[in-house]
Amino acid sequence: MPATQTNRIVTANPPGGPEVLRVETRDMPRPGAGEILIRNAACGVNRPDQIERMGFYPAPAGAPEGLGLEVSGHIEALGEGVSGFVIGDPLCALVAGGGYADHVLAPAGSVLPLPAGMELTDAAGLPETVFTVWANVFEIGALLQGETILIHGGASGIGTTAIQMAKAAGARVFTTAGTQEKCDLCRALGADRAINYRDEDYEAILTEAGGADVVLDMVGGSYVQKNINLARQGGRLVSIAFLQGSRVEIDLMRVMLKRLTLTGSTLRARPDAEKARLAAAVRRTVWPWIETGQLRPVIDARFALADVRSAHERLDSGAHSGKILLIP
Repeated sequence: MPATQTNRIVTANPPGGPEVLRVETRDMPRPGAGEILIRNAACGVNRPDQIERMGFYPAPAGAPEGLGLEVSGHIEALGEGVSGFVIGDPLCALVAGGGYADHVLAPAGSVLPLPAGMELTDAAGLPETVFTVWANVFEIGALLQGETILIHGGASGIGTTAIQMAKAAGARVFTTAGTQEKCDLCRALGADRAINYRDEDYEAILTEAGGADVVLDMVGGSYVQKNINLARQGGRLVSIAFLQGSRVEIDLMRVMLKRLTLTGSTLRARPDAEKARLAAAVRRTVWPWIETGQLRPVIDARFALADVRSAHERLDSGAHSGKILLIP
């Protein structure tokens, strides 16, 4: 166990804007059975953190207190029954909460070794996005080599990861973004076509290109019907967020005639066993892509943990490309 017996975490109570975020001190957590205590090198900042800060995404029962869903660092202590790990090992992990901290507890099944050649702090930008893309694009969306995928929000943390993973799997990638600079980034990451949605009609462009087999949508609202319109026969439309709202009116006749699948998922509330299964699949398939240079986290900015409000202001602005990190 660490010499210090206190631990900084970040809370948002009452909910609201970045100004409600507070760095608070708690007792040092101790790993229970099946858990690993991690000394954090960095913590990822994600849209679900923003939504939780605003009061709309409560933590699942039993989650560590505080914000934060992904970290990288070193093993500080092992709980009862944990094997295959050594104290001091570098790693990254998906956590159900409490990631914005000096130390955090993670279920052993959600912990992955540091990929070869990866900077330890940068690895904090991997778990939340890689697990999400794997679960939604490759498992639920069943993207296959040679198929076409449309990724909305291509310059986001999820988007930059999805572009690279889809290309590594041999898909044709279309993506949307809101500025020329962000479109340039998407192309540099491997997108075959990056569409500036402010100036171009992505529905018309995809339709002319033959449609999409898979759509990864984090916008919702008016995008849902357009996704239906541009989808190919048998297309899979996967929703993971709703920046324009989750209540929409759609034409189900097109869904029926095209034999489309409309689905979606969240990651945080899944049981530990399910997250461990995803971790094993990611380690088996995605970690080799990282180690051969086909995938890397795009890091937009780094902030000190004490400056967490600035990190969330950057996230709220929408100006970022890729991941924002906190450094304890």
